[in-house]
Amino acid sequence: MTTSLSTFPPAVPGPSDTPSPVLRIPPATPAEAVAYFGASLAFHADVSDVAAALEAGGDPGFVVLDSRSTASWDQGHVPGAVHLPTALIAGQAERLLDQAVPVITYCWGPGCNGATRAALALAGLGYRVKEMLGGIEYWIREGFEVETRHGRERRAADPLTAPAGPADCGC
Repeated sequence: MTTSLSTFPPAVPGPSDTPSPVLRIPPATPAEAVAYFGASLAFHADVSDVAAALEAGGDPGFVVLDSRSTASWDQGHVPGAVHLPTALIAGQAERLLDQAVPVITYCWGPGCNGATRAALALAGLGYRVKEMLGGIEYWIREGFEVETRHGRERRAADPLTAPAGPADCGC
């Protein structure tokens, strides 16, 4: 059975009684939004939150997993992350990861679904997992330190992606 847009509820009328492109499909009910956004937070972690937990010292309660290739890992990765390319998860996850510790996966960035595929593979093996939104791209763009084959480095934060003043963006 196929579903067409005509089966969705009518759009919320705008001031001219012609719905805007934004409201052609109306917003979810508040209860649906609570369920959706609550679930989203159960599946995703923010780059800034991961960095803050790691920088606080001690055990953050999770392990960070970089699912990219070795060449990509060598270019720069989250300090302390475990390197496990997605294709190797089935054969090596048990040796490298503790199933009692949640795993935060990342890959290149928003244009890449490698971290999603890694999270799926790990969940299929029984791990509790979240995907780090933005991947290494936003880790770097927000000015957090990376480890490369040459040592550690930190680039200036991109003012379009990170707070320009205090470390807290207010969200």
